[in-house]
Amino acid sequence: MNQEICDMSAAAMAAEIRAGRLSARETMAAHLARIDALNPTLNAIVTLHAEQALAAAAAADEAQAQGKPLGPLHGLPVAHKDLFMTQGMRTTFGSKVHEHFVPSRSALLVERQQAAGAISIGKTNTPEFGAGSQTFNAVFGATRNPYDISKTCGGSSGGSAVALATGMVALADGTDMGGSLRCPANYCNIVGLRPSVGRVPEFPVQNGWGSLSVNGPMARSVADLALYLSVLAGYDARDPLSISEDGAIFRAPLEADMRGKRIAWCPDFGGLPVDAEVARVLDAQRRVFEDLGCIVEDACPDFRDAHEIFMTLRAYAFELQFGAILDRHPGMLKDTVVWNIEAGRKLSAPQLARAEKLRTALFIRMHRFMETFDAIVAPVNQVPPFDIDQPYVDEIAGVKMENYIDWMRSCYLVSVTTHPAMSVPAGFTAGGLPVGIQLIGRHRGEWELLRMAGAFEAVNGTGRVRPRLDL
Repeated sequence: MNQEICDMSAAAMAAEIRAGRLSARETMAAHLARIDALNPTLNAIVTLHAEQALAAAAAADEAQAQGKPLGPLHGLPVAHKDLFMTQGMRTTFGSKVHEHFVPSRSALLVERQQAAGAISIGKTNTPEFGAGSQTFNAVFGATRNPYDISKTCGGSSGGSAVALATGMVALADGTDMGGSLRCPANYCNIVGLRPSVGRVPEFPVQNGWGSLSVNGPMARSVADLALYLSVLAGYDARDPLSISEDGAIFRAPLEADMRGKRIAWCPDFGGLPVDAEVARVLDAQRRVFEDLGCIVEDACPDFRDAHEIFMTLRAYAFELQFGAILDRHPGMLKDTVVWNIEAGRKLSAPQLARAEKLRTALFIRMHRFMETFDAIVAPVNQVPPFDIDQPYVDEIAGVKMENYIDWMRSCYLVSVTTHPAMSVPAGFTAGGLPVGIQLIGRHRGEWELLRMAGAFEAVNGTGRVRPRLDL
């Protein structure tokens, strides 16, 4: 019975609890048993509050018995990326600097989940300050891919992705600056959405006007992700970029007719190197969209300058967020974080001005492109999951990478446009490693993007292939 519970969709689990056929206690016990069995090998959940979670589950059952109103995530076990402050729960940011930090308040994203009835069981692993797309740090070590424990799970929301893929939790959150929701979702055969800037408001935050990094949902299916987004999204006056639409719009039925939808087929972003196995899996999906009735055309937006924009604004963001930490704790941050901070300190006002001008021009080009197309299909990552002991990819299809994040261009070129993008399972390499597709939607067009992803998922079916649990 425990296995059946953990393998339910989040939506079905919530429905069973609401109907009284499953209790929050049973649900929590099943997930804690799954964690106990798998987490020692995978290292996805790095801080676990089992007793508190069981007590919260008992309280949830009692509230239901008393006829109190139930939230849409009532009784569901969730875990939070270790970048989100969680009241009374150790939050390290993957850094030795904060190894023993216990916040006195929670991030808005955590508060919204708990207000919707979700039960926080712990924190998921992340690289230091979320820097990099390989999940390891000096506090907790590396998180392993459940489809092959010798491989990376991606990052930086890697712990969340692994916990979800293996049924340790029903839902898990993450962040995405250069691909940190999409990359681990891709590598772990689940669904991850980088929403539009402001769709999921942030508070507290150091830079309320920052538009490079966003918070967002991960799930095992598109329907579960839409349910989750309905709770995370919605206006908050403390976030100056917050979108005013009510998150409840994402609880409408996803089913839609895809006939006549125009798809831009962009297999290499106009010239990026792509591993042959990734290209093979992506190419096979074209027929899926055509069978759905979509009009698929070879086309790609003009991403010129996107790399320069990202590298400039990322450096600025790292200095803003972590510069003071570097000054207070010299020698304690990993070298790649220091490199990004120092790059930010070298920026001039003309460089920042140029980046903002180029970004505006890029947005206009993207907007015009999306007037013709409903969505873009592209690779998520340019390479499949790589060795767990390799810090980052240094070469793709014979092309040398410039730095530790250069291999993530297929994600971060999209980030700077602010358009919503998601990873959806699509297939496997010859060696059995997951490969997804990246679906990119119109500006603030999450709803239509989710509906298209749902239609693709229903036909493709790869996301239903869960990893073996006899690790």
